Amino acid sequence: MTKTLHIVGGGMAGSEAAWQAAHMGVDVVLHEMRPKVETFAHQTGNLGEMVCSNSFRSDDDEQNAVGLLHWEMRAANGLIMSTAEQHRLPAGGALAVDREPFAETVTARLKALPNVTVSYEEITDLPTDGHWIFATGPLTSASLGQAIQQETGAEALAFFDAIAPIIYADSIDMSKAWMQSRYDKGETEEERTAYLNCPMDKDQYEAFIDALLAADKTEFHEGETAGYFDGCLPIEVMAERGRETLRHGPMKPVGLTNPHQPDIKAHAVVQLRRDNALGTLFNIVGFQTKMKYGAQTEVLRMIPGLENASFARLGGIHRNTFLNSPTLLDNQMRLKSRPNIRFAGQITGVEGYVESAAMGLLAGRMAAAEILGQELPEVPQDSAMGALIHHITGGAEAKTFQPMNVNFGLFRPVDGLKGGRRGRKDRYKAYTDRAKAAWQDWLANFS
Repeated sequence: MTKTLHIVGGGMAGSEAAWQAAHMGVDVVLHEMRPKVETFAHQTGNLGEMVCSNSFRSDDDEQNAVGLLHWEMRAANGLIMSTAEQHRLPAGGALAVDREPFAETVTARLKALPNVTVSYEEITDLPTDGHWIFATGPLTSASLGQAIQQETGAEALAFFDAIAPIIYADSIDMSKAWMQSRYDKGETEEERTAYLNCPMDKDQYEAFIDALLAADKTEFHEGETAGYFDGCLPIEVMAERGRETLRHGPMKPVGLTNPHQPDIKAHAVVQLRRDNALGTLFNIVGFQTKMKYGAQTEVLRMIPGLENASFARLGGIHRNTFLNSPTLLDNQMRLKSRPNIRFAGQITGVEGYVESAAMGLLAGRMAAAEILGQELPEVPQDSAMGALIHHITGGAEAKTFQPMNVNFGLFRPVDGLKGGRRGRKDRYKAYTDRAKAAWQDWLANFS
């Protein structure tokens, strides 16, 4: 076998895999089909382009599983986390980034490595030799998808992912909206005012739900089924599950006080998060949608403060594909039928930018170690990385396998700790302390 590692897909997972393998001394060829072959959701040919959102979610590494994953990736010299820090935007306790310079920096840093080559072409088959990682993500091309389906002998699972709209800041009526993070969370004034809030009273909320339910939506093609991932539901689907669903989800009014009417509690609140460093763009938090474009502008302009909203990007919907990884991949993320091929990222059945990049980090290190003839111990299950890889490569029930965010429900219990909500703070801290120690021990194998 050649000593070169080929990585297909230059998203979060592929970029992180290339970075990790290159720093272990392996020659890497990163194959990216964009911009020659476009996708529904991508706008550029940059590596690490963010599509659905500009948030990596919570950065709390003591009480939140995704924040713990941030910590583990930083400890492993992660490209995605260090670049995110470089282009960080205020977002309360979350890690949000200025998406365009973020992708430009990821691209520049990878291209600056002497042992990384970026090749812009589409890979349509599964190679029979060489070392390969396929990190083609949720928008795997049709031809490659067919090759994967033919090799695995199983139909690719599919769900639909919806994109939230982005609005120009100067078109928002600030006499109705205000800036505040929920519960004033954040260490600086900028963090405590990171979100833009639009309040609704009960009548406005009920009218909004009526319009949402009646709006024209994107239709599915014949033979397609809408198996949504619960963490990224379109707002219409949430509304169809009950009129109060949105008010207890992305439109919950808790932890916020309207300075324009401080004595009146809003019935619901729509939050927007800054989408770029200039503060000229805001995305509507949790408002992924499959409404048709005309309906989107009409319905979203019913939100107080957004009556004259101008849209930089309207929402959309696209099909995502992922493997039934518990049946197809071994614990090194190799395809059992072709062990020269690994899969990484969202196509393996993890959900989210951070989780995808984390699986790229592991795949890159595992592939590089194999090429270099190094023996690696199994990724510790008590780390966030280990909990995720264990879930997708055997811990999950294959018959009901669905994309999964990292969460403490994937972690083994810590003996002697109280269960339930009251014991949650101590329990989560015990999980994160144990995970950090286990992860550092594993990383010591690379020093």
